[in-house]
Amino acid sequence: MGLRVVGLSVALALAMAPVVGRTETAPLAVPAPASAQALSDALLIGDVMAVLREEGLANATELAADFPSGANPGWKATVEAIYAPEAMRATFDAALAKELAASPAAVEAAVAFFASEGGQKALRLEIEARRALLDPATEAAAKERWAEMDAADTPRAAALHRFAEVNALIESNVMGALNANLAFFRGMAEAGGPLGEMTEEDMLSMVWGSEAEVRASTTDWLMPFLAMAYGPLSDGELEAYIAFSDIPEGQRVNTAVFAAFDALFLDISRRLGRAAGREMIGQDI
Repeated sequence: MGLRVVGLSVALALAMAPVVGRTETAPLAVPAPASAQALSDALLIGDVMAVLREEGLANATELAADFPSGANPGWKATVEAIYAPEAMRATFDAALAKELAASPAAVEAAVAFFASEGGQKALRLEIEARRALLDPATEAAAKERWAEMDAADTPRAAALHRFAEVNALIESNVMGALNANLAFFRGMAEAGGPLGEMTEEDMLSMVWGSEAEVRASTTDWLMPFLAMAYGPLSDGELEAYIAFSDIPEGQRVNTAVFAAFDALFLDISRRLGRAAGREMIGQDI
């Protein structure tokens, strides 16, 4: 099913609003609380969805190689609908709002953090890197560069390992991918395809049997991605992000963003599984 979105996109400077003093003649100006929608905007989720669509369409083309009729027009139309960016964002935003409904302080801090100049710079670097890694040659080169950095035990390599650990990127991505794969199999079973006779226990066994492979492929992609995306950042900028990730607000928002992406990928994977199941038994979509 492919790799997941990598946790929180980096942002690097928490710009807190100044306190407004109270006077005898003017009321205290109280800014409106930041919303989950404002956080989604600050995280450039619209741009992220555009990249996820590119990844999804590419993966769907590979998946169609196993179909009797290949990537036929019906399959292409179905996949286009499943990866409609506006619908994807609506699903993500609704889940994020639900996750953060009881955490207004975390939302306030995160909006300020991600909307800062440094934050926007880093977010765009991440999106650019993710899009660049769609090219196999670029991905191979990124993996080679990371292997050299890691083998040399450079300070930047150590910082990136801490970045991944503080944000629980490996564990969260692995669990998310396994859950998405299970949703895909459930969707295929619902379609009455090759997995139609499989029990829930059978599907769980298949998914957990792939855990080691998923973990290896996640790590193999994630660390080169981090090295490529954050290469232009200074050591101080990267350390600032790690520090933010370690405070309660950063941890809370990181958890919420992963949960929102989980909701999105579970929906996409189940729908894709149903569509693939119908294709594999030769039905029209």
